Amino acid sequence: MKVTINSVKFKTDKKLEEFISEKVQKLTTNYNDIIGSEVILKLENNENLENKVTEIRLMIPGNDLFAKKISKSFEESTDQAIDALKKQLIKHKDKLRGI
Repeated sequence: MKVTINSVKFKTDKKLEEFISEKVQKLTTNYNDIIGSEVILKLENNENLENKVTEIRLMIPGNDLFAKKISKSFEESTDQAIDALKKQLIKHKDKLRGI
């Protein structure tokens, strides 16, 4: 699966990119038909500590799954987005099975 990581108006370090790629790749254990994924990292313009935004779009046959989470760190928001996508993948698989 191809993982594309884009950061808006800042440069990510290799450790963060590897962390995100590893987490997204683990989603294939739940669902084998993932075509690719696109991760967008942004910084919100506000005074809150929770200003790190991670958006993940999974391309799967039929439609795309999307999760957007905001947190204090990109690692934390990535973890939350991955958890949301796992739930969406489980629902999608159940729907395909007719449950």
